[in-house]
Amino acid sequence: MLDLFLVRHSITYGNTLGRYIGKRTDEPLTKDGIALLKRRYYPQVQTVFTSPLKRCVQTAALCYPDTPVHTLEELAECDFGEFENKNYKELSGNDKYQEWIDSNGTLPFPGGESREAFMERCQRGFSRCVEYCLREGLHSGALVVHGGTIMSILDAYAVPHQGYYDWQVGNGGGYQVRTSAEEWNERVQELHVVKKLAE
Repeated sequence: MLDLFLVRHSITYGNTLGRYIGKRTDEPLTKDGIALLKRRYYPQVQTVFTSPLKRCVQTAALCYPDTPVHTLEELAECDFGEFENKNYKELSGNDKYQEWIDSNGTLPFPGGESREAFMERCQRGFSRCVEYCLREGLHSGALVVHGGTIMSILDAYAVPHQGYYDWQVGNGGGYQVRTSAEEWNERVQELHVVKKLAE
């Protein structure tokens, strides 16, 4: 059995302003973000996978200080294109933003990634993580990633299925999921959500 903890990075300045902080904006954690992690308990694991962005690397170092870390480009947040580092107030009156909102977030970000491409990238990275753990005979691991990355993974693999936006999670929160070699093969790739982590 393989237990994985999907942990969203802690608070950045852009998060406090409700901005779309994606792949292009490499913000560090705020003091409050660091303090939040120090108040929380994260079960220790045998290996950690992280997005290359500072906010995830810092979060991983604080949550899992003595654990080997593997950095995967595929686990980075979405490229929000023209909406990057802006919030809904700053985008108010932008026709492209209104079209995106009206599409329920299904249109590609102008100059950025489509949701389909982003989800496919995240799922590819996640598969690499699971396959590494199974190949190495590990029984626990953590992915310290982004909210969108977690949503993409669970939308694809969680049973019972829930939609993309149903898997939103706050900074420092996440989910414990479980799978096995039998459940993770080319025919069936399933994750059982054990619990939501405290936020």
